[in-house]
Amino acid sequence: MAHHQILIVGGGAAGITVAAQLKRARNALDVAILEPSREHYYQPGWTLVGGGVFTLEETRRPEADLIPSGVRWIEDAATGFDPDHNTVLTASHGAISYDVLIVATGLKLCWDRIEGLPEALGQGGVCSNYSKDHATYTWEAIQAFEGGNAVFTCAPMPIKCPGAPQKIAYLADDVFKKKKLQASVIYATATPGIFGVPVYAAPLREVVKRKGIDARYNHVLTAVRPDTKEAVFRVTEGESSREEVIPYNLLHVTPPMAAPDVVAGSSLANAAGFVEVDQFSLQHVRFANVFSLGDVSGMPNSKTAAAVRGQAPVLVANLLALLDGQPLEAAYDGYSCCPLITGYGKAIMAEFNYKQEPVPSFPLDPTKERWSMWFVKRKILPALYWNRMLAGAQHERRFVPGVKR
Repeated sequence: MAHHQILIVGGGAAGITVAAQLKRARNALDVAILEPSREHYYQPGWTLVGGGVFTLEETRRPEADLIPSGVRWIEDAATGFDPDHNTVLTASHGAISYDVLIVATGLKLCWDRIEGLPEALGQGGVCSNYSKDHATYTWEAIQAFEGGNAVFTCAPMPIKCPGAPQKIAYLADDVFKKKKLQASVIYATATPGIFGVPVYAAPLREVVKRKGIDARYNHVLTAVRPDTKEAVFRVTEGESSREEVIPYNLLHVTPPMAAPDVVAGSSLANAAGFVEVDQFSLQHVRFANVFSLGDVSGMPNSKTAAAVRGQAPVLVANLLALLDGQPLEAAYDGYSCCPLITGYGKAIMAEFNYKQEPVPSFPLDPTKERWSMWFVKRKILPALYWNRMLAGAQHERRFVPGVKR
């Protein structure tokens, strides 16, 4: 049986970032990444692919080019976890044992939980930025739109990048207004409000008002009827619920999301299927030599790539403390960031923690729409992702004068 001192399951943003930080901290560590995909995508860029700003190719890199030096890449998928015996089962490499396990598999998209969606997606104006296979079609659908109802949905939490469903609505609205189309932009979200952090929800409500967007809350998409171009929602009103059918000419769907089956069906999972870790230490609550970060972890933070920047240093510090027989003292404060694009050339850089407090990386009012934050989203963040985050560098806020550390 193959053995590694540290085995990371998942070679996405979380897995590569933590591997790079581990090797920076102690180069002698034996670290392996278990990841079947040969391509790695900058998923935060897919909103801008759907908005016609990026090409899909600009968000792609070969996985092999991103594996940190000295880390072994096992090009395979996990098929089972046996934490009682410190092993992971794989599709082609048999069982692999470990001293310490890090679970960073990300989430799966559950298209089939919405009746009719798998068949409708990618044609007839039904699109989604949440998949590399469909993000490009979002821009095609926006360009082809000639008027009528443009419906943008948001699935029940937890989902990755909870701000993304409304970002594309704002971009599309800009395009429609520029073309002087007779468009009704409807944002139908499963959430009870526009955004979960009150200090950022307030300016977003003003954006919705200014643009004349029809925001409908507690709306869960349950079915798509492509033949009649209708979206079916379950609408909750207090203790009761009703069905609402909205005709569409364009429909952008955010699918429900869940932990991969291999995680959800294992003894590592909590009741919701996510890896059951302490929200501060990132250590598993029942298996001391198991950690998790990124979207698959059961922490109550907003699931974004930026959250990994806050999680990875904590996980690394605590993992090294575990190896050294020391107390695990590093604590994750729930840091996450959502660059809320409110139109072409405008964005609110929403950074916050578990307490829903703003924790800005710039000495500016973070609740304001700014061109500078659009520039950061479009130009700076992709470069930081490829060249610093995946290389194991710490968050850049420590270099910005006037910002709390």
